Amino acid sequence: MKNISSILLAFSLLFIWSCDKDDFAELNTDPSVISSPDLRFSATKAIENMYNNEYTNWFYDNFQYIYPWTQVSSLSGGNGPRFNEMGAWGGGQGLYRDLMRQTRDIQFRVDAMSAEDKAAYQALKAITYPIQIQPAFSNIDLFGSIYYSEAALGPFTNLLTPKMDSQEELFDLWLSELNWAIGILSNTSGQITLGTQDLVYGGDYTKWAKFCNLLKLKIAARLVNVNRQKAISIVEEVATSPVGYMNDIADDFIYKRGIRWYGTGNEMWIGYGSQALIDFMVENQDPRVRFHFEKNHFNAEVVQAFIEAGQDLPPYVEQFVELDGDGNFSEWKAPGEPWVRYHGAPISPDDVLAGENAIYFNQAVLNRIDIGGVQKTYLSTSLFNEKVVRTSYVYTYPTRPGGRVLQLRDNPPGLQAIFGTAAETYLYFAEFKLLGANLPESAQDYFNKGVEMSIRRADALANNNQLPYYNSDPVYTNSMEAEAAATKLRTGEIAALLTQSAYDLSVDALEKVYLQQYINFMNTPGDLWATVRRSGVPKKNSNYLSWQTVTAGGAEMVMPRRFVVQAATEDDLNYANRKAGIEAQGFTTGTNNPGTLNTERLWFDKNNPNYGEGPK
Repeated sequence: MKNISSILLAFSLLFIWSCDKDDFAELNTDPSVISSPDLRFSATKAIENMYNNEYTNWFYDNFQYIYPWTQVSSLSGGNGPRFNEMGAWGGGQGLYRDLMRQTRDIQFRVDAMSAEDKAAYQALKAITYPIQIQPAFSNIDLFGSIYYSEAALGPFTNLLTPKMDSQEELFDLWLSELNWAIGILSNTSGQITLGTQDLVYGGDYTKWAKFCNLLKLKIAARLVNVNRQKAISIVEEVATSPVGYMNDIADDFIYKRGIRWYGTGNEMWIGYGSQALIDFMVENQDPRVRFHFEKNHFNAEVVQAFIEAGQDLPPYVEQFVELDGDGNFSEWKAPGEPWVRYHGAPISPDDVLAGENAIYFNQAVLNRIDIGGVQKTYLSTSLFNEKVVRTSYVYTYPTRPGGRVLQLRDNPPGLQAIFGTAAETYLYFAEFKLLGANLPESAQDYFNKGVEMSIRRADALANNNQLPYYNSDPVYTNSMEAEAAATKLRTGEIAALLTQSAYDLSVDALEKVYLQQYINFMNTPGDLWATVRRSGVPKKNSNYLSWQTVTAGGAEMVMPRRFVVQAATEDDLNYANRKAGIEAQGFTTGTNNPGTLNTERLWFDKNNPNYGEGPK
């Protein structure tokens, strides 16, 4: 084998040496004159590259930083005294390495076409702008200025040193690009289409136009405390847009790479859901608690096993257990399954160390039982639902020690991920109606539609991703009990939820709208963090869901408001532009000091309320 490899290497070198510089000159040709492949394939590849680095982005950015810092969940095992410090991060969305190489190629190749062909490819070119803008949001929400306007132009213009664009510049540029795209997509007669190669909308350009309008709303949301009148004008434009806006879950941008792709196969380090958040959702019987968080392990069979082992139940579980005359499990007290299976944990590092909280943070000891020489340990709190991130792992349902082995496995569904929804549209409309936008419906009407769409989308995602317990709880042998313990959406639940006082906008309207945006964005962490920063919600001392004071060693902890920005290094070809872009933002580079990352804010965040301060 070694001899064969040597021969092949020698042959390759001989071939190279035999080519003169004119041969290479012929290969190094302007891309516009190369015979083009079908650009629809390039568009499909660009869509595929909208969701990159999914494992590292979820493992680090979301589960280690954004969710704990926004009080959705803790780190695995509970928050420590340094959980507000940032370490490794996920690496972004491959915006330049993968995605914009495709979109720029499409844009330049279309512009180089004959007049007749160029006219037929305008819609395909138009969708490249929302394709590249949506992942760029992920970067600017974390770091501020990025390369965009001059990014990925090297193969076409020989520009290898792009400037960094500020958030202010990007929002203006994106609005221009999106408005141009909407104008093209408003009349697509005679345009070539992607058809089934469009894994999001099946070639429906009308839905792409609505997605463009959603991206405009995302910009308006981030301008709300920077230039409120401009933000209101953008929202009014979307509400009256001739192409419409997302108004049904059928319009939602749901990313799916294909039937053979199941998301990351790597395990996440997922923490407990926040006690305050889960209590709020269970108290109101919000169905989304069942989709965002996992049930704990304490079903009726496990409860009975604890009774037989003479082991104390966690008090937050025991309070819902009804015993019969012999001291055995009889039934669940109200509200019953599945609600009694959702319990969060305190999020403050000082709470982790408090002895009375061992019921949350020493579960490996307190929730271990032995029956017949078989030991098992059970989780009594709820984790963030891992099936949102990956679909291909095996889930083992909790049973008594030595009992049945019940698993959810085999034939995993293709993973779906949320990029934008009708729920988001309606909740923005509700917000801006309250802020004075001239919109045709009431804030309460928009709010109700937003909550409904949010629940229906979360339910559809849970169904597709085959969340455990969705159709039934297989541990229960009685079919009626198994069905009652299912987590799927039930008839009448949404209507009942909207009668709760926390969903009535006659009092504390703006706070309530922001709370619903907060819950709606739990599967899109970038938008979640942007909402918390720009709204100051959850709010301290709220009558609904309060921002928790987080302490370590008795001192209140400061949470970052951006990610670490590394210093430009002189070995970087684009050193000057990168250095200038960072300095323009006034950032101290290389530090993960939470105080610095809190006070040196992104452009859109400078006028926003502090965490827990409530809306301006």
